[in-house]
Amino acid sequence: MQIYWTKINKIIEETPEVKTYLLDCPEGFTWEEGSHTHFALEGFNAGEKPNRSLIRHMSISTLPHENSIGITTRIKEQCSEFKTILRSLEVGDEVAIFKTHSNVPLKREDKNVYLLSSGVGLATFRPLILDYFNRADNVNQIHSLNIDSTKDFLFTNIFESVPDKRFTSQFVDNRKDYYEEVKNLAADKDGLFYVVGSDEFLEQNIEVLREQGIKPEQIMLDKHEQKKAEFLSFELTI
Repeated sequence: MQIYWTKINKIIEETPEVKTYLLDCPEGFTWEEGSHTHFALEGFNAGEKPNRSLIRHMSISTLPHENSIGITTRIKEQCSEFKTILRSLEVGDEVAIFKTHSNVPLKREDKNVYLLSSGVGLATFRPLILDYFNRADNVNQIHSLNIDSTKDFLFTNIFESVPDKRFTSQFVDNRKDYYEEVKNLAADKDGLFYVVGSDEFLEQNIEVLREQGIKPEQIMLDKHEQKKAEFLSFELTI
């Protein structure tokens, strides 16, 4: 396993609770849209065993052509040891990244794509939208639906409806409106549904989609195959 040590080159305050840490691209480090990485703080590998409290599984919110690795995360006032240390870091400080992989690349199967996310989960979808804007081949259209109860919606300059590019974006701040809209979107029985958020959020979305007749193979999760199979394996009791 290769560990890439790299430096923070910029910190962007996206909202009062959300920051994006832009990292220098180490030589030989590559990724694609929908990628996640293991993001680790100094000292994580100092002992005989890795200190897991200094490692987090994070989505990369940028594409390679942006020349920085973007890590977007929510840091609340009361937070974990990891987030407390991360909040104190400055430009020039070192962090590590390793085990980078994409579970949710943009599928180009001549279908409609629906991106369902909660809060900062939108960061996973930012590169998919940029990739689609750059090359729309074999994607009919994309619709993004995000729920964020804080109402501090992320990346509104990118997640803005562009009819000419067959992209629509929707933000809601409550569960009732969100799940009503998911049901509406699921009227497309041939669509591809990407879901990113907490495990509870995934379970609730999967249940709603399955009840509307969406098949497991149409649902994309940012999970490795075994975990994804566990989420999608339940039988509907209808």
